[in-house]
Amino acid sequence: MAANNRRMSGKKGAQVGSGGQRRKGLEGKGPTPPAEMRKGHKKNRVASAKARQTARRPAPRGRGGKSTSELVVGRNPVYEALRDGVPASTLYVQQFIDNDERVREALQLAAERGGINLMEAPRPELDRMTNGLNHQGLVLQVPPYEYAHPQDLADAALDDGEDPLIVALDGVTDPRNLGAVVRSVSAFRGHGVVVPERRAAGMTAGAWKTSAGAAARTPVARATNLTRALEAYKKAGIVVVGLAADGEVELGDLEALGGPVVIVVGSEGKGLSRLVGETCDYRVRIPMPGGAESLNAGVAAGIVLYEAARRRA
Repeated sequence: MAANNRRMSGKKGAQVGSGGQRRKGLEGKGPTPPAEMRKGHKKNRVASAKARQTARRPAPRGRGGKSTSELVVGRNPVYEALRDGVPASTLYVQQFIDNDERVREALQLAAERGGINLMEAPRPELDRMTNGLNHQGLVLQVPPYEYAHPQDLADAALDDGEDPLIVALDGVTDPRNLGAVVRSVSAFRGHGVVVPERRAAGMTAGAWKTSAGAAARTPVARATNLTRALEAYKKAGIVVVGLAADGEVELGDLEALGGPVVIVVGSEGKGLSRLVGETCDYRVRIPMPGGAESLNAGVAAGIVLYEAARRRA
């Protein structure tokens, strides 16, 4: 009988319930992440290797050269950059990140755009990449911008049977001003923007965002020496017009705007540099009845581009 009892005690009977404590284990965990983000998946390993190679590879130089790659850091900046069409090569996502709304939206935008590598990385790696900035688990790599050569802008206009309409920036260091100028050039059918290689704003993520998509269709050229680039334009028969508060010619009186022209805009504080000012064929002032001392580069360029477009219509 005792042996029989031992056999009976090994059988399964009624079990004490979990009290609902295991219910979370039965709940869904949301959509399955892309293969590129699943640790251990072959596509994840391939994407990781490709991203590491891209980060280490030196940027090749074209006629106008390339900038260096840039990182956009933080959940809102990354989301806004993806939403506004800023070029991107890799989206780095922190492992075990708190999957809030902004993270989900950023991942969805990256997937919809295509061509963006998704990389999962531990927090220490993202800290190292961003030099300790508050990345909030999202880092977007913006590829180097490929600049045109200044002569490319004039050649493209002539190939289309049009008089070149180009804006050159002298000492403008705010990328948002550059983006605003690119947007104005696009709006008034200009042929591009020229910036100096040193001590000047470049095509960063901020410039892309301010251009509101115009940077995708309006080329930006980079000149090693802006004065020499302007002299080359003059030899090609293009009139160089510099904007200056004390200019000798008023904007409305400048007939040259109806033909091939380069409009040179200086910085808001210092205006045109001495050598650039001496290179200009005309120094033009914008009448301001309200008495403002100066206009920022984006506004000044827009006014002159409108006048040029009106004369060409």
